Amino acid sequence: MKFDLAKLNELTRNNLTGLLGVRVTAASDGELHAEIDILPHHLAPNGYLHAGTVVTLADTACGFGCIANLPTGAQNFTTVELKSNHLGTAREGTISVIARMVHGGRVTQVWDATVTNKANGKAIALFRCTQMILYPKE
Repeated sequence: MKFDLAKLNELTRNNLTGLLGVRVTAASDGELHAEIDILPHHLAPNGYLHAGTVVTLADTACGFGCIANLPTGAQNFTTVELKSNHLGTAREGTISVIARMVHGGRVTQVWDATVTNKANGKAIALFRCTQMILYPKE
């Protein structure tokens, strides 16, 4: 599965990421790109993009990046910490994210992501998370 976009996108089936319409658009060593087309259900009651939509996109990109870059022998991961700073918003169009691994250890990975408004390139959020790497029980 390492950088197989079809298999990575298959992971969105029948879960929150699929319901939100997350699409993985590129994956490589230590980097993953994804996007969401903004629909009415992505908005908060105030009419602006819901922060949960932004965080879900960023967390998904970092998580899928982790899956595509697991160390040898690892079976999966779980998020142990995340933080986001919201800088802007959007009401329509597409938001995109680029997630980059900043630490790739045997026990943890740390990922940074920037979510942008695809139409104008402006940053909507900065995101960082730490993933704990999971290994099969012996």
